[in-house]
Amino acid sequence: MRRDEIYEEISLIQKRGMIVYVLVEIMFVFLILAFWKIQILDYRKYWQLAESNRTRESFIPSPRGLILDRNGVILADNKASFRVSVIRKNSLNLDESYQRIANLLNLDKEIVQERIKKYEIFPRFRSIVVKDNLSLQEVSRIEARKLERPELLLQTEPKRIYPFGKFAAHILGYMQEISPTELKSGRYPQHQLGDLVGKTGIEKQYDNLLQGTDGKIVEIVDSLGRKKGELSRKEPRQGQSLKLTLDFDLQQKAEELLEGREGAIVVLNPKDGEILALASYPEFDPNKFINRFSSEEWQNLVKSPEFPLENRAIRGLYAPGSIFKLTMALAALDLGLITDRTSYFCSGQIRIYGHPFSCWFKPGHGFVNLYSAIQHSCNIYFYQLGKKLGIEEIYKYACLLGFGARTGIDLPGEKKGLVPNPAWKRKVKKAPWYPGETISVAIGQGPILVTPLQVASQTALIANRGLKITPHLLRSEIDTVSKKQIKEYSAREDKIPIKRQIFDKVIKGMWKVVNEEGTARAAKIAGFNICGKTGSTQLVSSVQGGERPPLAPQIKTHSWFTGFAPRDNPAIVVTVLVEYGGLGGATAAPLARELFKLFRKKYD
Repeated sequence: MRRDEIYEEISLIQKRGMIVYVLVEIMFVFLILAFWKIQILDYRKYWQLAESNRTRESFIPSPRGLILDRNGVILADNKASFRVSVIRKNSLNLDESYQRIANLLNLDKEIVQERIKKYEIFPRFRSIVVKDNLSLQEVSRIEARKLERPELLLQTEPKRIYPFGKFAAHILGYMQEISPTELKSGRYPQHQLGDLVGKTGIEKQYDNLLQGTDGKIVEIVDSLGRKKGELSRKEPRQGQSLKLTLDFDLQQKAEELLEGREGAIVVLNPKDGEILALASYPEFDPNKFINRFSSEEWQNLVKSPEFPLENRAIRGLYAPGSIFKLTMALAALDLGLITDRTSYFCSGQIRIYGHPFSCWFKPGHGFVNLYSAIQHSCNIYFYQLGKKLGIEEIYKYACLLGFGARTGIDLPGEKKGLVPNPAWKRKVKKAPWYPGETISVAIGQGPILVTPLQVASQTALIANRGLKITPHLLRSEIDTVSKKQIKEYSAREDKIPIKRQIFDKVIKGMWKVVNEEGTARAAKIAGFNICGKTGSTQLVSSVQGGERPPLAPQIKTHSWFTGFAPRDNPAIVVTVLVEYGGLGGATAAPLARELFKLFRKKYD
């Protein structure tokens, strides 16, 4: 063989050897990276998997903080309870386990499957709650079979309980099991599978304070998941207790007055914005939400035609009717368009912009000034103010006085209502604003919408002669262990630029409404100097049932009253809204009187 052929052969071998070497090097690099990822990046994951064969972590649920009224009455408490969970990793045949677990717990197999399937995205060694609030018989059955059913984990837990049932349900709110989406979102870093969290009301608003810190037990287990010992234990810490501004007696009275009537009542202190009562009817029992129920049961509650879960005080949207005349009066006085002596003649009807507009009192009120117009709620007077003001000024003052915006109450889900203007109509209705619409808005009709709480807040602003207070329910935070108050809450204050004398003129008219044979004379209490305003808003509806044709349109009327007392040093605001209650003076005003009477008996 020639020398050049030998060199050529060696060169080829060297090239191939180099390729093999590089490939081997690359394989080693990938192998090292894989080991690095396993041992450095993912060490905790594999450590937990290995430890789960020898140890098991279980959490001890912490008791939630209590919720109390202003005088220390416990509205939300805790009681001892048992729950049972399934650890899928400890089951040799999960499909077989479904039926056995169902028989043991008196559940349908489908319910057990549904609950486990809901959390199947989480690791198999994580426990999934399948039933809570166990009876002693159920606890005994599980304990007796714990060796043959290692996939079942029996735990104690503090169970939320509302000792007065439906009382203040819309304020307290309700709790439900945390969802997989919420767990993965990171919003609840301290919560585990099966934990209950606040979904509405105070339970949701202050969930971070109420929830406390869970304890933890690390147990030694055998290959079948059976407990053999305990490595460590950390005791749970109870959440902070909350004292609300709520007065038990006033809240109870408000709920009694509303029973059987759809509507809302708000009672607050105008000086600091403390909510003394906030009732909504129909109501619900928050205790029902504590026990895990099926999706069918939940849908039946949510789709109820009575909407019992809806808090009408902060989420019900209604036309304010004649209540809005107070806003009109303040705006016209502040702009200098009228004085308290300005008079208009009411014949029972007037023609404006070529269209007839009627007063609620068909014979007419004759000549009325500001005071008598408020006293008798004369529509003709306020039609004239609406024409003078125009929709842009009405919009400006309505917003200044708190309509069209949330009050800032410490409850989730508050709605902001609607104050219409031409820009809103162009955007939403794709149509221009017509002058005749302004006349309707001037007496609180048309597209304007408010909540009962907004009306109560504006009433407090008038009572305070322009000082706006943020309504709130939390009075103080209490350390559950030491029982000491650790933080007290106060409302935000804001003075609006309308002179005190202007408020005094409107208040004089409100005083006449109650005390000089006005529309709210049914709210009068001798010597208490109540100032108020009624309202009645008409709705047109038709009734249809089965295959019968629709009936003729029916006019239904919502009943309003809002007021405060005493006149010169106000201590209480009461706002009442009764759906389909008829005239405000006939229905809402007498209910308000009962609350004024109780307040005076307790605090005057």
